[in-house]
Amino acid sequence: MAKTPLDPSSSMAALYGVHLKRLRERRGWTQRDLAARVFVSPGRVAQLECASGARPTAELTRALDDALEAGGLLVDLWPHVYRESFPDWSRRFMELAAKAAVIREYAANAVPGLLQTEAYARAVLGVGRTLKGPEMLDERVTSRIARQARLCEPGAPDLHAVLDEAVLARPVGGHMTMREQFERLVQASEEHKVQVLPFTSGEHPMMGVSLTILTMPDGAEVAYTEGSDQGQLYEEPDDVATFIRAYDRLRADSLPVAMSARMIADAVEGSSHGGSERRTVARKQLQQPGGWQLRRGGGRLPRRRSGA
Repeated sequence: MAKTPLDPSSSMAALYGVHLKRLRERRGWTQRDLAARVFVSPGRVAQLECASGARPTAELTRALDDALEAGGLLVDLWPHVYRESFPDWSRRFMELAAKAAVIREYAANAVPGLLQTEAYARAVLGVGRTLKGPEMLDERVTSRIARQARLCEPGAPDLHAVLDEAVLARPVGGHMTMREQFERLVQASEEHKVQVLPFTSGEHPMMGVSLTILTMPDGAEVAYTEGSDQGQLYEEPDDVATFIRAYDRLRADSLPVAMSARMIADAVEGSSHGGSERRTVARKQLQQPGGWQLRRGGGRLPRRRSGA
């Protein structure tokens, strides 16, 4: 009995598989021939052509595209295949974030993805509830690190990040991973306006929930909130305005950039005596009358205008 042809409209993975098979057959190669050229098993090629098993990695896709002289077709399809492995509620956010002109983040639990080291990203992504195996973990880590390249490209988005102090207090991936991550944050703190929201700031509207506000090139703004296993995108102007006010309050209650950098630098020292003493002194200063003036982050961040 003949196999039912794969429907390319059923999913992005199916569309990828159909194109892969068509490109291979056009060159007169068997699955074994192609597999030998990209150093995988014939079964892996068969999985990709049938849209079964693990999704292709970015590295494998580049190798297939080069071997088949596909002119970037498979590479262009890969981000869509990759996003398909995520829950529905996060896909549109990822598409918008890739185009945003300004990104404002409040991180409640972990360092924002755009500022993570590879080791830290692997530790965080390794406990994801939607993770289905080591290949998917490798794929997600590779994609997360690749997205960071946009910060160094022409037309890079302005990035502003507020880190809850809990992000600094929670060990992720072990001592060396945290040390490397803190050093990365110190380097990025001035360029990307990284601020720390200290525990002494008390309660606030986004407790336990991370917030991202995206300003698009045309000036439109969206907000995205995310908890431990779900997220929600808000595009209605009234909803977005509410989250912008919440973000402005978080930023105003955070330490200034320079003071935040010093606090992160102290965290590099871990539990060293000197670092603990300086953090204690800083907290006491903030608790004194007028101490709030030390941490006022300023007014609302200016939005990037269309065409700016």
